[in-house]
Amino acid sequence: MVGSIILGSIIGLIAGYYSRLDNIIMRVMDGFEAFPSILLAIAIMATLGPATRNVIVALTVVYAPNISRLVRGTTLMNRRQLYVESAKAIGMRDHAILRKYILANSMSPLIVQSTFVIAFGILAEASLSFLGAGVPPQTPTWGGMVSIGQARLQQAWWIAVFPGMLLFMTVLAMNLLGDGLRDALDPRSRKR
Repeated sequence: MVGSIILGSIIGLIAGYYSRLDNIIMRVMDGFEAFPSILLAIAIMATLGPATRNVIVALTVVYAPNISRLVRGTTLMNRRQLYVESAKAIGMRDHAILRKYILANSMSPLIVQSTFVIAFGILAEASLSFLGAGVPPQTPTWGGMVSIGQARLQQAWWIAVFPGMLLFMTVLAMNLLGDGLRDALDPRSRKR
């Protein structure tokens, strides 16, 4: 998910800061978001083949548009601020303005969104492994364990149930962490 956060942040910063590139980049991101994420991940995995590195690439491509849309929104809002205009007036380069002012002010929503992306990524990887389109079968994953245990539910139910419970608890924990971070980092919630 680090890859999708980095890639999505770069795409969102470029699209939000440079108006002439915004429409082109965002239409490409809309094209990626038009497909259901799991179907796009399966298509990428079918093209690349089963490997851990390919799962990382597939999930990076699938979740980067969500991050790019978030960062683009904060970039559009922040680029009109006086401190950005002041930085331009003193001759600061665009990459320094993007890094020092715009990305820095986009960090709190980006941190919150990253926890949700991690939770979705865990579920997507487990789904890919369950379907046999993820990492190779000899690599242990929760989705692979649930898939193997599904065939043996009558004799050994714990093979599928315990990995499924751990998967559920991990995703729930990441979502609760994201909610807590949103409440802690949102300045509007502090005023209430």
